[in-house]
Amino acid sequence: MNALTRLGMVSDPPSNAQTIDHPEASGSEERKDYFVERNGLRFAGTHLLLDLWGASGLDDPEAIERALREAAVAAGATILHGHFHHFSPNGGVSGVLVLAESHISIHTWPERDFAAIDIFMCGACDPYASIPALKKAFRPERILLGEQRRGLVG
Repeated sequence: MNALTRLGMVSDPPSNAQTIDHPEASGSEERKDYFVERNGLRFAGTHLLLDLWGASGLDDPEAIERALREAAVAAGATILHGHFHHFSPNGGVSGVLVLAESHISIHTWPERDFAAIDIFMCGACDPYASIPALKKAFRPERILLGEQRRGLVG
């Protein structure tokens, strides 16, 4: 942890929300399965890759964190921890929100009006519900969207 602290990367200790009791250890309850079933397919979660072109507000770490938090809440996710770093001299920001349901991350290039956003969510969350909050915050001229279903069960 000390090495990370020197780099400006500090993580909070795990909260109770991050600790999962495993009922199978006591044999009293069945373990909950957070895989998703959609259109006859079973998988761990949906991973969206968004490329925002012609975007604005890409050099303000506090505003970017607010936007990602609003996006996570809109999707029904549980935010556990966030970390954002502002680069110099170009002012780009890299950041991540760790979610109980996985993560949302961003990397920005304000000099190109470009942001790459990564949203991976499992369980009952809907990562697509995050998109309106991101559009509102960054006002992109265009968005390229890709989807991957992670952990697809054959």
